[in-house]
Amino acid sequence: MADRGGTGDETHVPDRALVEGALRFVPLIEAYYRRAHSEMPEELHRLFTENRLTARHGAVLAQLSHGQELGVGELSSRLEVGLSTVSELVGDLSRVGLVERRSDPANRRRVLVSLAPEHRDLMRAFMARRARPLLRTFERLSPSQREGFAAGLEAWARELHGD
Repeated sequence: MADRGGTGDETHVPDRALVEGALRFVPLIEAYYRRAHSEMPEELHRLFTENRLTARHGAVLAQLSHGQELGVGELSSRLEVGLSTVSELVGDLSRVGLVERRSDPANRRRVLVSLAPEHRDLMRAFMARRARPLLRTFERLSPSQREGFAAGLEAWARELHGD
């Protein structure tokens, strides 16, 4: 069992050298996420700077960049932050004009959020640019390596999310 609460339980590592080798790349992944702000298209960078938007606002936009509407509750779950925090982030993004909110016709108490139409292409282009390193990585791997890599990323994300 993994040590989640500092109880002293050791996590069983099947191949310690492999895990330790992989862990040295985690800071590089962190640096990739930190430089997102500097890689933004000029218009998006301007909106973020002028309106004091943060990485958390960017995380909301990233969740919406695939084109679907999401409920505030689903955004809260995906981002692992409280409903009030997501509501505040969505409110900020709505005031700037980056997202739109509307009531769910099937459940008027539920608020649906989507990218504003005038910013969809900008966000999709930005997300596509940010995805290029991952796509180039997939291109260099064999089909079975791609499957293993994707499965590993999903498993790691689920572990980080607590699933």
